[in-house]
Amino acid sequence: MSWLPQARGKARSAVNAAMVEAYWLIGRRIVEEEQRGQHKAEYGGRLIEDLSTALTADFGKGFSYANLYNCRQFYQTFPEQEILYTACR
Repeated sequence: MSWLPQARGKARSAVNAAMVEAYWLIGRRIVEEEQRGQHKAEYGGRLIEDLSTALTADFGKGFSYANLYNCRQFYQTFPEQEILYTACR
């Protein structure tokens, strides 16, 4: 059964690539749609906190303030989608 570890490895890689893409897309949504392309949200705005509450209510765990902040940072660091696929590899 030497094929089983190889299949598991491929499955892990596919899941990891999908998660990297999902985090990048969340970051893009925060920056482009919620912040209207600005580097930061409006002063005093609770954008990420409010988004965290809404996403957690809709989808469950995984959308903490820290995670959403990191998604935004990821998108801001790698704004070109082409680099995303290189990072996934």
